[in-house]
Amino acid sequence: MNIKMEILKLKMWQLKELYERKEVKPSEVVSLLLEEIYKKDKEIHSYLYVNEKAIEEAKKVDEKIVKGEKLKKIEGIPVSIKDNICTKDIPTTCASKILQNFIPPYDATVIERLKEEGAIIIGKTNMDEFAFGSSTENSAFGPTKNPFDYSRVPGGSSGGSAAAVCANLCFASLGSDTGGSIRQPSAFCGVVGTKPTYGRVSRYGLIAFASSLDQIGPITKDVRDNAFLLKIISGKDKMDSTSVDIDVPDYTEFLKGDIKDMKIGIPKEYFIEGIDEEVKVKVYDIIKILENGGAKIEEISLPHTSYGIATYYIIATAEASSNLARFDGVKYGYRNNDYKNLMEMYMKTRGEGFGEEVKRRIILGTYVLSSGYYEAYYLKAQKVRTLIKKDFEGAFKKVDVIITPTTPELPFKIGEKKDDPLKMYLSDIFTVNVNLSGLPGMSLPVGFSSSNLPIGIQIISPYFREDIMMKVSYFIENELDGGKNG
Repeated sequence: MNIKMEILKLKMWQLKELYERKEVKPSEVVSLLLEEIYKKDKEIHSYLYVNEKAIEEAKKVDEKIVKGEKLKKIEGIPVSIKDNICTKDIPTTCASKILQNFIPPYDATVIERLKEEGAIIIGKTNMDEFAFGSSTENSAFGPTKNPFDYSRVPGGSSGGSAAAVCANLCFASLGSDTGGSIRQPSAFCGVVGTKPTYGRVSRYGLIAFASSLDQIGPITKDVRDNAFLLKIISGKDKMDSTSVDIDVPDYTEFLKGDIKDMKIGIPKEYFIEGIDEEVKVKVYDIIKILENGGAKIEEISLPHTSYGIATYYIIATAEASSNLARFDGVKYGYRNNDYKNLMEMYMKTRGEGFGEEVKRRIILGTYVLSSGYYEAYYLKAQKVRTLIKKDFEGAFKKVDVIITPTTPELPFKIGEKKDDPLKMYLSDIFTVNVNLSGLPGMSLPVGFSSSNLPIGIQIISPYFREDIMMKVSYFIENELDGGKNG
């Protein structure tokens, strides 16, 4: 085995230790990574854009190391970014033809925070167009493949980010999660993905899908990296009025100690008919590990769970139809040049610029907001959203965290659900209610199926208690790893 290539398998915290011991240069790591991306990503297609300037940035960090200067938290570490998060002077397309040549003049707040700590942006990752999808098949630039099986999807919409982390084509990534778009692909690709509490991380510079649901979060190789990265990107931002001014703890401090007497809730509504048997067995295996660790397992009920998908797709499409009205060919992005009047320019631009799934969701959202249907659909969905939220609030009076499967299935074949949108929407059945409630949730890889496909479990904690979520996740990860994490 090539020892240099083994470097790419390291976690962020391990790479940082190598830098501090001067055992490897950041420029060497970036060179190796670019070489691997050009070789491997032709097949996986996790990237839409690769940042060639990363080498120059890495050489500046080399100089700091030679001089013995102290490195910032993630200085010289290459991370990738989902292509709906604005990056100054680097294309941001949302995997859509309508934004194909768009280069933002500013960085999203999360990108500013990464750069402040010395991160190197290695590239922008593929996704479902405007984050509409659960498979990364809806990208205008072609699908991403699952690194474990190229005939299968990596999940979506942050499928490119999850696949890049899984295939060691970056050391970590940022994704966005509106209804499960970090957690579901993390489960399908066997990596750790967190959707923080709504308001924990600034959305400034995230191209909006559904503003009351979207959150940016980290996708990493292990829980420690996840906790580390979440701390860096979290916190109040004056540019985002929905970000909350609450102290952000150092999440890595919670990655220790036992879980004795912690109360773990298992919602009966999440073990539905049709769930893959191997997924169900793996979740019960984890419950047993938690029980053996001294946790108290309690069956709970979240009675409005079954209404989540319908509620989510009414609210999410309504907000999407409003948010996507700005892409009209006037201000930025693609414009059709063969038109006779303004209305024709709008229609041709949007007709050619948007893909099939985007058009479907705009039509659905416009319909549920239209006169005569607003109260019947949108208003009713908002009322049910409140009931779903109250279910969780009631449950957290009894338990510390809730454990569920992340997905009801294993990674499915590319093309398997492409012509059946309703079947595709059900991929998010276990994740959407977390977004509707604004709660934090994360997906943790817990093993493989008999066909060597990854399985993930979801851990949900109360508002702004990502620390508990990280603690439980780290305990599980450590037990599965035979105590190698400490």
